[in-house]
Amino acid sequence: MDDDGVDECPAFVLHDHRRPTPHLDLRLEEGGVLRSWALPRGLPQERGQRRLAVAVPDHDLDHLGYEDESKTVADTGWWEEHSRDERRLVLTLHGRGGPRRYALVRTARDWLLLLTREQPQAAP
Repeated sequence: MDDDGVDECPAFVLHDHRRPTPHLDLRLEEGGVLRSWALPRGLPQERGQRRLAVAVPDHDLDHLGYEDESKTVADTGWWEEHSRDERRLVLTLHGRGGPRRYALVRTARDWLLLLTREQPQAAP
């Protein structure tokens, strides 16, 4: 807990990365680093859509606000974990547009990112 008695929530950032080809990078704060996935086709917008998520090397925490000529912050906020095992991580991203729940599912080669059936209610 911090000095105000509020738990620190882990951060996330979604980078709009324009090189080498346009894609998004999802970065989740965990264990002092940003675990990262490249999303060649972006975030799933509807249930049933599956988006390839390619694990890339962890990034330093200073990438939370990092921007340059080829990379801008598309969304940022905090994330919460709902469940995890060696093949699946269910999480909610609490970003600028409200909360969205996803599942990262490990395949034989990479990961898939899916929008879950149950979605959190946005705060009034």
